[in-house]
Amino acid sequence: MKTIEESTLAIIGLGYVGLPLAVEFGRILPTIGFDINKARIEELKSGNDHTLETTPEELQAAKHLSYTTQLDDLRDANVFIVTVPTPIDEHKRPDLTPLIKASESIGKIIKRGDVVIYESTVYPGATEEDCIPVIERVSGLQFNVDFFAGYSPERINPGDKVNTLTTIKKVTSGSTPEAADYVDTLYRRVIKAGTHKASSIKVAEASKVIENTQRDLNISLMNELSVIFSRMGIDTVSVLEAAGTKWNFLPFRPGLVGGHCIGVDPYYLTDKAEKLGYIPQVILAGRRINDNMGRYVARTTVKKMIQNGVNPNGARVGVMGVTFKENCPDIRNSKVIDIIRELEDFGVVTVVTDPWANAEEVAAEYPGVKLTQLTPQAPVDALVVAVSHNEFASLKPQELHALLRGSKPVLADIKSLYDPAALQALHITVWRL
Repeated sequence: MKTIEESTLAIIGLGYVGLPLAVEFGRILPTIGFDINKARIEELKSGNDHTLETTPEELQAAKHLSYTTQLDDLRDANVFIVTVPTPIDEHKRPDLTPLIKASESIGKIIKRGDVVIYESTVYPGATEEDCIPVIERVSGLQFNVDFFAGYSPERINPGDKVNTLTTIKKVTSGSTPEAADYVDTLYRRVIKAGTHKASSIKVAEASKVIENTQRDLNISLMNELSVIFSRMGIDTVSVLEAAGTKWNFLPFRPGLVGGHCIGVDPYYLTDKAEKLGYIPQVILAGRRINDNMGRYVARTTVKKMIQNGVNPNGARVGVMGVTFKENCPDIRNSKVIDIIRELEDFGVVTVVTDPWANAEEVAAEYPGVKLTQLTPQAPVDALVVAVSHNEFASLKPQELHALLRGSKPVLADIKSLYDPAALQALHITVWRL
């Protein structure tokens, strides 16, 4: 292994995870950003990032960073950091295709003494059992003799400008004690919050997948409580505020669980467990609850409309927000689409708006969903405020009322953004998770 000062880095995948990493390393070390998406590379070369994870000023400050779509341009690199997506397929099974393809590409150019570091979220064992054998096969090199590996799970929170790459402690690991030291030292060069060196790659992999599994389960509990309290005629937010006065009550809230992490990662752990002969009970139960919340929101909204004398068949319902979280353009695995599809099954005409999402990306990812504007000139029978973008949270009761028509319109406040009493005073039927 070369020293850190002698190193040239290659970042494989320049999405929400890879680009911030490339930018930080590109400030201090020769760094090559690689992505198979030519449009993405051209965008970055022009100094723009449509994900909004980095600013033009930050891109410009990365003086040692270059971009390419050509694998041959990575031959001078001696450290390869893999940040490609790890999705699930239609059966909710791990899809390692991007990870395997990245490993095959690295196998074509890796040299003796090089180090491969994976950041993509996987189940414990994936790095050494699935990825490394691919590199060995393609390269003809021997693991831990000719080349070494590490795993340092990403902790990017899209749209978060406070908890950023450099301010979140980084877990690191390596395939040998020397490799672990090297990986840890490398990340310490850019992570201001410091690092935690795990005892093995498997431990580091497991730590990442349970971070999101824990959060998933806590939110699923809140979602289940919300369903129960709704049947009791109790406002869930009021209950949580009361319970939250105890010092050790955890401040989770009900909501839609989408995105590329929390709604996906638990399936990596449960799939691995099932292959080892254990059927997870709690984790899968939580996943079922969260996966059904979009449909629950749509059905509850339709029930409220019917109770108010509004026929859902042909009714217009505004859906505010389509990204998977607030103040972020990321639409991957957005559970808002479940609301839209379920409403459409009832014959509802949905009017979808989102100031953060890209209309072309939405149309490509979710066929038939067209972004438009909600205006008082074309009011709707009900509103589903699904994402707490600042633009939505700042709306006054009168502004929301102006978007609605009829004597008994319905507003589903999924993120509990508004004062229910103020909306009810305007004869709006309000419900929230």
